[in-house]
Amino acid sequence: MGLDDRQIERYQRHLLLKEIGGPGQQKLSNAKVLLIGVGGLGHPVAQYLAAAGVGTLGLADDDVVSLSNLQRQTLFNEADIGHGKVTVATKALNRLNPHIHIVPHELRADGDNIAELIADYDVVVDGCDNFASRFIINDACYEHRKILISGAVGRFDGQVSCFKAWLSDAEGTPLPCYRSLVPAAPELLAAQDDCATTGIIGALTGVIGSLMAVEVIKEITGAGDSLAGRLMIYDGLTGAMRTVKLNWDPNNPNNGTRLNSSGQG
Repeated sequence: MGLDDRQIERYQRHLLLKEIGGPGQQKLSNAKVLLIGVGGLGHPVAQYLAAAGVGTLGLADDDVVSLSNLQRQTLFNEADIGHGKVTVATKALNRLNPHIHIVPHELRADGDNIAELIADYDVVVDGCDNFASRFIINDACYEHRKILISGAVGRFDGQVSCFKAWLSDAEGTPLPCYRSLVPAAPELLAAQDDCATTGIIGALTGVIGSLMAVEVIKEITGAGDSLAGRLMIYDGLTGAMRTVKLNWDPNNPNNGTRLNSSGQG
């Protein structure tokens, strides 16, 4: 089914891009994206994917809105304090684009529910703020072959990558997964793994979250070059951005040589 007149007008700026155009916009309309974590990173991701016309957008989080969230989580206001983030965000996104389907998942992703949670989605976006959740999401996306867009922020810096570790590069080397970047949670960072402990400049989550949304749109439409196998790093204090190659780790517990040689990879 093609785009109707209102869709053509609404997404006109996408349609003008040769890298997206009508076929790409149709792919966005048919896509199903799951966002895990409706916090600082999740807000710009959700807003821009909803505005872009992603047909089905799932939101997973079990947290409630607090006053300290309002410094960076722009879908919320003081009247929302104490209410579930997913509930409030769903209403706000439906106002932004009533022509897409928002699926609320008021839960915390864990090892027991992650497989069922991601099953119906094409792309998974990790907007979490702790290593334990990131590992759970990464492992499930590798096992079930779901494209994973992952972002993280520090006080003034952030990073974005895409993981498709069941695929190989042009030389036949497996692409890295998140565990190739972070094999295990560093002890010090594990104890200081959220902005409540370290602090963060609010606008940084908008920068990194927006970059994550761009990567989701690229993966869906096929525009540009995938970040799979690469890590984009942004330093807010210097204004510098660079992209570095991520190397496959033969010892990583997802797609390392030991796993593959055992016939489980």
